[in-house]
Amino acid sequence: MEFHPDKNPEAGDHFKEISYAYEILSDKQKREVYDKYGLKGIQEGAHEHGGMGPDDIFSQIFGGGLFGMPGMGGMRGGRRRARGEDTVHPLKVSLEDLYNGKTSKLQIHKSVICKSCDGRGGTGQVQSCRGCRGCGRKVSFRQLGPGMTQQIQSICPDCSGEGEVMAEKDRCQVCRGKKITKESKVIEAHVDKGMRDGQKITLRGEGDQMPGIEPGDVIILLQTKPHDKFQRSGDDLVMTHTISITEALCGFVLVVKHLDGRELLVRQPAGEVIKPGDLKGIKEEGMPQYKNPFEKGNLYIKFDVTFPSNNFADEDKLKVILFHFKMHIQSLVCTQV
Repeated sequence: MEFHPDKNPEAGDHFKEISYAYEILSDKQKREVYDKYGLKGIQEGAHEHGGMGPDDIFSQIFGGGLFGMPGMGGMRGGRRRARGEDTVHPLKVSLEDLYNGKTSKLQIHKSVICKSCDGRGGTGQVQSCRGCRGCGRKVSFRQLGPGMTQQIQSICPDCSGEGEVMAEKDRCQVCRGKKITKESKVIEAHVDKGMRDGQKITLRGEGDQMPGIEPGDVIILLQTKPHDKFQRSGDDLVMTHTISITEALCGFVLVVKHLDGRELLVRQPAGEVIKPGDLKGIKEEGMPQYKNPFEKGNLYIKFDVTFPSNNFADEDKLKVILFHFKMHIQSLVCTQV
């Protein structure tokens, strides 16, 4: 209400300009003339169609945009083509996929421009929507308080914001006048080495299509499946291995099958006691770094040691165990020599 003459007597001319602009926007015929020829076209009565928006009309009439005027609150600058929403598709991946890299194929269902009518909705004559007078929007005012009024714009429900309607008999038989159809498409998502859980792969412009709207993106959201052996910690891998108390005291040889199928030989010499919770690190056998796959984290093996229960053997059996234990120590010493 800043420019209303009753509230601001000095703004009378500016209020007339705003009213004039709104009159052009509300009348489809005047709008079409203005789209092509501007104010001069309205004054001289030209009648052809062009392509200017409401913000351009306000800008030419009084040097500012519809949403750029003081007190109106909104954006400044040139118009940009409207963009559709992005579509998110989750993709389950294994730790092997993230280690080795993989190309996954997904079938998506999306809206596409109707090929039968080329997105026009039909072949018949298009009429201006009576509900919004061809604007595609309805304007309403709400009283907030004394001297305070809020202007609200909403999409016209009669024409779904198109500003035009078509007779049922003239509508496209394929899309039924909706201008779009549903389509199934197989897309490829390239999972690079070192990617992480929750990381996104963006496929530009693969979102739903609408006439006059720039398609959004399809976003693939990676979701890592639990692994039965390894857990990931950044670029490192952690695994838990259970050993007996004999192995903890006398040493052992462990074969670890890695995520790429390789077998890693891990040797623990006799005399180096392993305690429950101890970690053994193997350098550069962790996950590859994203976008730098030749650099890798480390692999850590966490040990759990099992102990025998009380009275697990009588004296004779204990002598046999100790004898075999002694022979095991001697064999390890001979092997190292």
